[in-house]
Amino acid sequence: MCAYLAECRFANLPPEVLRSARRGILDWLGCALAGSDHASLQPLLTVLKRLSGRPDATVFGNRLKLGIAEAAIANGYMGHVLDYDDTHLGGTILHTSSPVLAALFALADAERVNGRDFLLAYVCGFEAGIRCGQASPGHHKGGWHLTGTLGCLAAGVATAKVLGLDPRRLNYALGIAATQAAGMQQNRGTMCKYLHAGKAASAGLLSGLLAQQGFDSAPDIVEGERGFSRIYSDVSVPEALMHDLGTRWGITRNGYKPYASAAVLHPIVDAMREVRAAVLASGGSIEPHAVDAIELTVSPYVMSIAGARAPENGMQSKFSVFHTAAVGLLDGDGGVAQYGDQRARDPAVLALRDKVRVTTVEALRKDQCEAIVVISGISHRSVVEHATGTVDNPIDDAALASKFLANAEPVIGRAKAQRVLELVHEVERLTDMSELTSLCA
Repeated sequence: MCAYLAECRFANLPPEVLRSARRGILDWLGCALAGSDHASLQPLLTVLKRLSGRPDATVFGNRLKLGIAEAAIANGYMGHVLDYDDTHLGGTILHTSSPVLAALFALADAERVNGRDFLLAYVCGFEAGIRCGQASPGHHKGGWHLTGTLGCLAAGVATAKVLGLDPRRLNYALGIAATQAAGMQQNRGTMCKYLHAGKAASAGLLSGLLAQQGFDSAPDIVEGERGFSRIYSDVSVPEALMHDLGTRWGITRNGYKPYASAAVLHPIVDAMREVRAAVLASGGSIEPHAVDAIELTVSPYVMSIAGARAPENGMQSKFSVFHTAAVGLLDGDGGVAQYGDQRARDPAVLALRDKVRVTTVEALRKDQCEAIVVISGISHRSVVEHATGTVDNPIDDAALASKFLANAEPVIGRAKAQRVLELVHEVERLTDMSELTSLCA
């Protein structure tokens, strides 16, 4: 796998892979800019400023430069903190872009990197992260947060690729990253969950730079007897590292979020929006006093991720079926505002979430749900086969651009946001990626 990725060239990438990569860059930049003024970022920046080396890399949306390692942490954190960033559901639950792009943008600010090399490194890092996850199918079940662990591997390979390392040294980068891989699901709903993405970016960056200098690691770091897929997972499928390599690209099956919460909650928002529209169209009320019950049927996986019964703040609410059903019905949305501290403590939301009941069915997929909402004695039913934003129900380019502009304009202004949009559409033509980062400062 490492040999293939090291030797892969831009000309090897099919058009649909390049389109997916451009979409991923655009979406993640918007998420990072939207997260750039999150209150939880301030203590992190205070410490990173203290630790920072030479200020070579841009911290998006903050008119600040830090050392490349510290900027990678900050940007990785910002890109993930709203839980609005892309999510790959193909055998892994992985926010691949936050660690990979945070690492690449930090390095591209310090060293001249052109758009073609940047795109290629992004795709190859993404591929490595997904394949290592598919080789370790019990990894998530063990309590690991995959964005922190697999994201570290992906960022390491991406960094090695943009540095032009040969197969042996790219393999070293993967191994150096794997031995640093960390992140616990116990931290879901806290600042640490988002720190995982930043630390994965920084550790991946370190891995590529160390490998460039000949720093070594075990070559069989994934499939070895005590390698990643053996000790981080109760099941190891090493053949997944090579299955259809070069013909099946993970980035083409990436998902982009219309809602700022755990991806497994998105079918619930879709269902609540459908019910809400039908009730209001018929002259009914969706106020808490009129709602008798909200009955949800979901995959057991959903409750393992998002079963928080009584979230106390915005971060916790992003992992609550109960909160999501309440705001989805009341607001008809699941955006950034629906998952803030104010909404998590709103009496109307609290009253409604207490009326939510959940049944789990093994046969249901992660992106599927059924909802029955009883209002004034009348039942309203919605069945969502595939949540909005998933591979089987994708967001089109226009909707993704609208999401980006809504995230970016309040931070960098309309003119700069429009220019970023234009540059990402032709990113392979850029001779220096810092032209793009300078607009996001």
